[in-house]
Amino acid sequence: MENLETLIAAYLKNCETIKKLDRKTLKAYRIDLSQFNTFMHKYPDFTNKLYLSEYISSLHQRFQPKTAKRKIAAIKAFYHYLMFEEKISINPFDKINIKFREPVTLPRTIPEPIIETFISTMYKQRSLATTNYQSNSILRDITLVELLFATGVRISELCTLTPQQVDLSSYKIIIYGKGSKERMIQISNDDVRKILLEYYTAFKSDITSSGWFFINRLHQRYSEQSVREMIVKYLDIAGIDTHITPHMFRHSFATLLLEADVDIRYIQKMLGHSSIKTTEIYTNVSMSKQNNILTTKHPRNFMKLE
Repeated sequence: MENLETLIAAYLKNCETIKKLDRKTLKAYRIDLSQFNTFMHKYPDFTNKLYLSEYISSLHQRFQPKTAKRKIAAIKAFYHYLMFEEKISINPFDKINIKFREPVTLPRTIPEPIIETFISTMYKQRSLATTNYQSNSILRDITLVELLFATGVRISELCTLTPQQVDLSSYKIIIYGKGSKERMIQISNDDVRKILLEYYTAFKSDITSSGWFFINRLHQRYSEQSVREMIVKYLDIAGIDTHITPHMFRHSFATLLLEADVDIRYIQKMLGHSSIKTTEIYTNVSMSKQNNILTTKHPRNFMKLE
């Protein structure tokens, strides 16, 4: 039998060339399987159920449930590959119970009034700009935030947009999500359409020459970290004492649509979730809001019965 390191290398090559997994997934697989390989150095047989169970136990001790679950899934996929390629005759995962109760962590959303204050502050800052450079920089920042909230896209999807993905005649954006899955999102709000077109007009030469839709001051792709820092800057200017991340705009997008009675399957499609179960996490957030409304607003709470 080939050694574990050789088999892992072959599997990762398969993931890259045959399965064509995206760069981030490949990076995670490399890390997870490298850690597994290091652990198994002290054991003679990587197909032994007891050794594998010991490693899975160590993952639960060292990592948060969500991270441990991901790492276990990576190893399980690797053993499935070994069985398919007939590198092993027995899959030890068939005899290991890997199910565990994962605590539900509700997505953190941004209250609607705070979103309104935040975006209004950005527009006000632009009106106060004293140079064309300042005005255009704020224009880019506004466009980024407006699109985050208007579309619910991941920050990585937004920062890697190319001009070919943005159709300004129909105001549709093509998104390449996890696993290179493609989805199309319509920009319907007139204000967002206006700012998007204004941004493109101002940065057209840079966009064309760089090949990226969002450009930094060095005429290169605007990074995810730059967006995070930009949000912190405007939070400070607006005097908002709330920690906000780019991903919270995505959570808010989904939750507010759900509370507006939009069918969850439409939300699933717009978010690019493969499974409806992933989207259903937002129903828990919506139920939390419902509980708060019924506790504070229901007239029965104000009745004083004799």
